[in-house]
Amino acid sequence: MCLPRLLAIGLILSHSLVSAFYLPGAAPKDYRQGEDVEVDVNVLKPGLGYEAENLRSLLNYDYYDERFDFCKPESGVRSMRSSLGAILFGDRIFNGPIKVKMNVNETCKAICGVTVEPQNAKFIDERIREDYSINWLVDGLPAGEVKEDTNTGEVFYDLGFDLGNKDGSLNNHYEIVIKYHVRPNGFFRVVGVTVWPSSLHRPTTDISSPQCGNHERPLKLSEVENSKNKFYYTYSVNWEESSTVWATRWDNYLRIYDPRIHTFSLINSLVMVIFLCALVSSLLLKTVKGDISRYNAIDLDEDVQEDYGWKLVHGEVFRTPKSPILLSVLVGNGTQLCAMIGVTLVFATLGFLSPSNRGALATVMLMSWTFFGIIGGYMATRTYMTMGGTDQRKLVFLTSFLLPTFIFAVVFILNLILIFKESSGAVPFGTMLVIVILWFAISVPLISVGAWLGKKHGGLPSLLRVNQIPRQIPPPPKYLRPVPSILATGILPFGAAFIEGYFLFSSIFAARAYYAFGFLAMTSGVVALTTATVTILFVYFLLCAEDYRWHWRSFIAGGGSAVWLLIYGTYYWLSRLSLDSFASTILYFGYLIILASINFIVTGTIGFLAATWAVRRLYSAVRID
Repeated sequence: MCLPRLLAIGLILSHSLVSAFYLPGAAPKDYRQGEDVEVDVNVLKPGLGYEAENLRSLLNYDYYDERFDFCKPESGVRSMRSSLGAILFGDRIFNGPIKVKMNVNETCKAICGVTVEPQNAKFIDERIREDYSINWLVDGLPAGEVKEDTNTGEVFYDLGFDLGNKDGSLNNHYEIVIKYHVRPNGFFRVVGVTVWPSSLHRPTTDISSPQCGNHERPLKLSEVENSKNKFYYTYSVNWEESSTVWATRWDNYLRIYDPRIHTFSLINSLVMVIFLCALVSSLLLKTVKGDISRYNAIDLDEDVQEDYGWKLVHGEVFRTPKSPILLSVLVGNGTQLCAMIGVTLVFATLGFLSPSNRGALATVMLMSWTFFGIIGGYMATRTYMTMGGTDQRKLVFLTSFLLPTFIFAVVFILNLILIFKESSGAVPFGTMLVIVILWFAISVPLISVGAWLGKKHGGLPSLLRVNQIPRQIPPPPKYLRPVPSILATGILPFGAAFIEGYFLFSSIFAARAYYAFGFLAMTSGVVALTTATVTILFVYFLLCAEDYRWHWRSFIAGGGSAVWLLIYGTYYWLSRLSLDSFASTILYFGYLIILASINFIVTGTIGFLAATWAVRRLYSAVRID
């Protein structure tokens, strides 16, 4: 009777996690009739192509990039205040060129007239072919296009609206529909923004009497030398009353693409991890328990004691591995990353990282990583002392700088490429300097404090005496060799997160909003359990084969899913991307290497800690004479 109740409780908890609510990231703003409503502009981002449904670029561009020749505000361009996370994620927000008043409709109002030179026309046409989208913000709410899910029939807002059309024409007229909610006190709040862009080739360039009627010909820019592309931009504003309240105005943007896929994937992963846990429990409770009973039942007075299997290496299993300081540094960084991911997922699942607070996700990740340096220093030191290490200063130095230096070097190279391509995705020097100051002023001292606490607690006590002469290791079976074992142990954790990985890739590289943090949190837990159980099984088979080099092998086997992530990333590049420039390809694989490295360190740490617990538990129950 207890099992059905437990299952029911589990389903209720999972439903509450998946249906995670969110808290708005900014206070609502009330408007009076006719009051100015803030309209800002953000970067132009590439989307999925018109024909092949493939992403063709990874470069973002400022809205006021001179090559676009967009209209500028009469009062001048001003950069809007953004958080550290928003800047890191590529937001470059400026005041917009149009003026909107609360609940005041506008019809065919001119923004400005422009003249596009041939070289700029070529640049714009290339961006149109790459399906770039314009991103506006009205009262902090992104302007989107209304789309319908062909599978479910659900209507949702897709972020941004098209720069141009499939036929290569440029959109120069914007039909803006803004939905508002009436407050009891007579004030208004913005609860929805959609834009319907269109391309109009007008017979005249006179903006004093703009024309916005239907025109047969779209506006196409000429790339012929010495040609002058003269036209003007217009917009119309239509206000519509809505029953949507301000607290739920993001619901149309934060949709989960086909939640049944997420659910089925999660159920499949849960079944797999339950099977693995049952297999490991059976192994430890039956096989190992039987071995221990047989070993301990041998009469101590007998002169000959026949050992076999994992007990043969009891004098080697706690021997210090090669490069213990490097392994300890990776374990310390891995626990620091695990803590960062765990806290971020908790906040995101509970809704504290709503997209209405732009950059909140990146900010929390960065600050968590910085302040959890104390955990990294503590775990690195205790792991190092358990393996008999004594060079504490070198350990603290490497824990503080090894992984950050690697990531900073890769990001710096990618940033140089972005600067060379004049992309707005390049992180400003001031932001890079702030991150470095945060690292030196907060994280490094906290790592030192964690190392001091770890040294104070000391390493784990040695359970068995290590032989003076290392035992010869017999040739291992083929399935225990490094390459086959990495592929075999990594496929299950990767399979558990495959579906969520696809949606994450689409969010990172295809600019699609991702908000299934409930599914992601539960999938992360499943991946951690799968990695731990698979690594324990692998280490048991390794010890049975009389190979006692389990420290590094458990870390590498636990991180085997990173290899599959690289393989899948390459497949995603071949099947879902059609990157036209070499710079975009370098950017993609640079980001992929960072993701795979973090995945390797996190899952490798989980595998190592699980194997350490299992090995100590196993040999602590054996009587060694």
